[in-house]
Amino acid sequence: MTQIQSTPAEPRNARMAFPPSYCLVGVYRLLNDEQLRTPIWDKCRHGVQRGAIVGLVWVVLTYKTQKFFVETFLANSPSVTGLNPDSVFGFQVPLTTYATWLFMSHQCTLLLRFFLAKNLRIARERAWDQTVQSRAKGPEFWQPYIEEWAQPPVIKPDENPWKHYLGSWASRWILTKIILAPLDLYPFIGIAISAWFKALQTSRFLHLPYFEAKKMGKPQIALFVEERKWDYRVFGWAAALLESIPIVGLFFTVSNRIGAAMWAFDLEKRQHEFKRGERQPLEPVVPDVGSSMHPARTTDDRLGANVEGLKKRAVETAGAMPGGAESMTGSWEKL
Repeated sequence: MTQIQSTPAEPRNARMAFPPSYCLVGVYRLLNDEQLRTPIWDKCRHGVQRGAIVGLVWVVLTYKTQKFFVETFLANSPSVTGLNPDSVFGFQVPLTTYATWLFMSHQCTLLLRFFLAKNLRIARERAWDQTVQSRAKGPEFWQPYIEEWAQPPVIKPDENPWKHYLGSWASRWILTKIILAPLDLYPFIGIAISAWFKALQTSRFLHLPYFEAKKMGKPQIALFVEERKWDYRVFGWAAALLESIPIVGLFFTVSNRIGAAMWAFDLEKRQHEFKRGERQPLEPVVPDVGSSMHPARTTDDRLGANVEGLKKRAVETAGAMPGGAESMTGSWEKL
């Protein structure tokens, strides 16, 4: 059996504590790593070329028709959109022009997806596989699940953990595609709100290969994500936000796989540290009286738990000195 080596303190502290940063890592590696970029581009090259040609022809032939549609049903209904027909979000861009290009960019995205189809799925799989290979780790690197919390949250076996946060598929579709649709007329706001509702679903989907490599069952996956739900939520929001951008969002669907793989490596290294005993199970944070007890939620070192422990020890130590506890408490409140 392969011996898992101890992780030096310096590389451990160098890991990124803000999960959305891994989305940027994925973009950087896809653009600069030839071993990743070349096989993925070779698989998508012809589909992108065909889709771009058809999309350009579609825009040229239908632009006037679609702009007329926008002028008829949007520009003449300011009470529906609530927008100035001469500007968008303070910028001097006519609403009809902006909405027309927005609609057509989504249509071009669908055309590109159609021509890429199977090749895009293969490219995403290659992105994950090539990232794993670039880290020079074998199958033995992915160890069975190790619980990191002293008191893990209780999740009922018959409860769908995603339904509580995301609701049913139909309700999510109605919310993002119908109720929130008018927000798409505002630059950035619409896709940002829609991405938030897709956050957990997106991040869980991106980490399915990680869960499969660890041979985790559904209860373990639900518990793993629940313990890191805010990390998964912000990572999924950033990933879904990038993927929602028309046309170039297809590029981010591939780069996000790379970023998710890089995050999975850091999560797995953390699992190894708990298995070797380098880290102790995380204790829950006991807040002030009158509020509920929540464990620290960050994936790096659970800074909330560390700060609470340091604060408690410092105040207790200072209590032996006249006026010490009072002064120490005041100093902590200023932090």
